[in-house]
Amino acid sequence: MSGSLLVADAALTRQGGPDRAVVDVAVGILLQPDGAFLLTSRPQGKVYAGYWEFPGGKLEADESVAQALARELFEELGIQVALVDVQLWKQQLVDYPHALVRLNFCKIFNWQGDLQMREQQDAAWQTLPTVVQPVLPGTVPVLVWLAEERGFAGATHIS
Repeated sequence: MSGSLLVADAALTRQGGPDRAVVDVAVGILLQPDGAFLLTSRPQGKVYAGYWEFPGGKLEADESVAQALARELFEELGIQVALVDVQLWKQQLVDYPHALVRLNFCKIFNWQGDLQMREQQDAAWQTLPTVVQPVLPGTVPVLVWLAEERGFAGATHIS
C-alpha cells in the first residue's frame, strides 16, 4: 500500500460491519503530454453521484488490474488501452461507508479512440489545483502524489 487507511465520512455507519471484504478497484490516471489528467463525475444512481474521480471500476472474478482497467475504460469512456500500457503505480485502501475498497492506481499515457461519456458522466482535463468539485475522497491521495512528483506546492483541489 502507498498510504495508511483513508476513512471517508468517518461519522457515518459502515455497511457490512467491521469484517467486510475488501473490494478491488482498478483506477486509470489518463495523462496527456502536458501533464493534464482526466477526472470524471460519478453518474447519477451511484454512491457519491456527482463527485469527481479518476475513471475505473471493480475487478471481476479472475481479472487482473490491467484487464479490469482496460475493460472499464472501454465501457465507461469508449477508449481502448493495451494491457502492456497498464502498470500499477500506487494503491490506497479506502474505508467508505458503503464499502472497503483497495484502489489500484495505474498511470495511462497511451490509448486509442475519442472519449465517449457512455454513463452520462461529465469529464474534465485538469491540472493542479483541480477546479472541479466535489472530489471523491479516494481521489485526493492521487492529487497529493501528483503534486509531490511535480514539485507543486499548495492546495491540490478546491474543497
